[in-house]
Amino acid sequence: MQRIVLASSNRGKLAEFNKLLADSHFEVIPQAELGVEDAEETGLTFVENALLKARHAARVTGLPALADDSGLCVMHLHGAPGLYSARYSGGHGDVPANNARLLRELDGVPSEQRGAFFICVLALLWHAEDPAPLIAEGRWHGRVLDAPRGERGFGYDPLFLPHGQSSSAAELEPDVKNRLSHRGQAMAKLHARIAELHT
Repeated sequence: MQRIVLASSNRGKLAEFNKLLADSHFEVIPQAELGVEDAEETGLTFVENALLKARHAARVTGLPALADDSGLCVMHLHGAPGLYSARYSGGHGDVPANNARLLRELDGVPSEQRGAFFICVLALLWHAEDPAPLIAEGRWHGRVLDAPRGERGFGYDPLFLPHGQSSSAAELEPDVKNRLSHRGQAMAKLHARIAELHT
């Protein structure tokens, strides 16, 4: 079984990855267990940040590395919070403050103008200097609610109503969310890319 390091310290993401990778041929080790600090996210795109994180984890551990960079992009806000989703309110990972700021920014904006999508970019490097990483992207479209709903999930999930659903992302059963979500879509594409390498 191939050991890979997961370049994330986000507990919500780690829980989802554990489910999404349960049937893979990888032994996935969170970077914190190997003493890897979070990489500085200086990229200007989700792809750049995913690569920075994966390359950093691979360099420190000597293992293949999988990284995720993801966020919520709101059309009315010109794509914000976007790359800065985790630190939208200033402090990194302050979920209540991030959600509160998003609601303030959209205060009075009608439902039909609250379109948004979650994006996830995955980058898999077989070694730190890998010139041909596997990259997969998923987008989950919907709109921002005017009040939080649900207790599951993490981040902006209570404020996100996916297209075609009557439940917020935080009200969905985890298995349903993992099938529909940006992260689930990206992981399915990555699995397909990996399978292509072995055919």
